[in-house]
Amino acid sequence: MPFIAATRSLGRAGLFSLSVLRASRPTLDFFRELVREIYKIGARSLPIIAVGGAFVGLSVTLLGYRALDTYGAANQVSAMLGLGLYRELGPVLTALLFIGRAGSSIAAELGLMRATDQITALGLMAIDPVGKAVAPRFWAAVLCVPLLTGFFCSLAICASYFESVHVIGLESGTFWQVLKDSVDFVDDFLMAFVKSAVFGATAALVAAYVGYHAEPTIEGTSVATTRAVVNASLLVLMFNFVMSAFLFK
Repeated sequence: MPFIAATRSLGRAGLFSLSVLRASRPTLDFFRELVREIYKIGARSLPIIAVGGAFVGLSVTLLGYRALDTYGAANQVSAMLGLGLYRELGPVLTALLFIGRAGSSIAAELGLMRATDQITALGLMAIDPVGKAVAPRFWAAVLCVPLLTGFFCSLAICASYFESVHVIGLESGTFWQVLKDSVDFVDDFLMAFVKSAVFGATAALVAAYVGYHAEPTIEGTSVATTRAVVNASLLVLMFNFVMSAFLFK
């Protein structure tokens, strides 16, 4: 039955998550793999995060100015941008871009390792495949997504400043003062980083679980990559709603 299959899959995912945490041991080899994964899934994601952040800032500024100018409150555009970015858009859009760029890569790499029997070979050599192949990717995502979110929001604000001041004609001092007064350090700034860490962990676990348990074929790797992107994106949107509605005021 579908319900029983879904429950069984959820249980396996939970056990897999516990095995990842149990296999995360602070050894020299682990930190070496962690640094390598931070570069692969973090540093290499900077270009798409930068472009995405800049255009989101430009789009939100244009939309906000048109809406607020109708009520004579055009100088509040930076407040709308800051609150929207740190509370919702920044963490969510960064996580979705990360899933498309790095989550798919994690699922494809682990699926290919399964298809070529590399995971089985690690077990035969008495090397924990979860600790070797999954744990570094998981912690790299947890560390990188909050940093990428900060980079995303910074680029969005800089792009908004350029459009607001040099294109629309708002006062530079007003832009920064309104932004400073509207964004709270705990409720907005820290909230963005807490959300981002949760989203990074979710993206990495889903991608790793699907790739690790993929069918050992090329087609199985392709299906696992698609499933990882879809499932992780939906979970990020669901968790974002839950955290915004119940955990933060």
